[in-house]
Amino acid sequence: MEIRPVEIIIDSKLAESFPGVDVLGTLLIGVKVRESSERVEEEKRRIYEYVRNKYTLETLKDVQAFRAYRDFFWRIGIDPTKMRPSSEALVRRILLGKELPRINTLVDAYNLASIMSEVTMAAFDASKISGEITVSFASPGEEFIGIGMERPIVLRGGEVVIRDDSKILSIYPYRDSELSKVTLSTVNSILLVCGVPGITRSKLIEAEEIAVKYVQKLAT
Repeated sequence: MEIRPVEIIIDSKLAESFPGVDVLGTLLIGVKVRESSERVEEEKRRIYEYVRNKYTLETLKDVQAFRAYRDFFWRIGIDPTKMRPSSEALVRRILLGKELPRINTLVDAYNLASIMSEVTMAAFDASKISGEITVSFASPGEEFIGIGMERPIVLRGGEVVIRDDSKILSIYPYRDSELSKVTLSTVNSILLVCGVPGITRSKLIEAEEIAVKYVQKLAT
């Protein structure tokens, strides 16, 4: 698998409103996405034990990284007790005695990296991306169709979104688009490591390194 950096543009208006929003992008060339694999399931079992030894449900909200995402959610109008940041939600799922979702080997791999790093991530099929990737505010009336949705929703405007030159790829940083999701036919993928105020650049770099290692191990 070949790895290349991808520039992610932070819109100036967004940067003024939310200093500290930072996104790292990596192009993964030559991934092999499968429905599942025993290597992934073995790694999940190891991480179940790791999470149960490190966290408790009672103290989860006080973990610094999870706290940063929660604070950001409140600021953008999302109740994080109802729509939890994905990295926290994955850890919480394990602590509740549930198994991690089985999506495909690439998504499962970066979900494991998200757990280990405490950082929220996303991935898109690179063939479905046109032009530059930008993080910005949505405009009123823009449409977005999330993974699993039957029809698009109309945005009110002001939501933080990830977009390419033609469409919205994600409502940042918790819901990705059906139109650009990773599938079994994905060959090249763009992996995003999603930061918010309170998450340092060094933590994002570490998370990116963890994610690339998991993808190399489990989805190539």
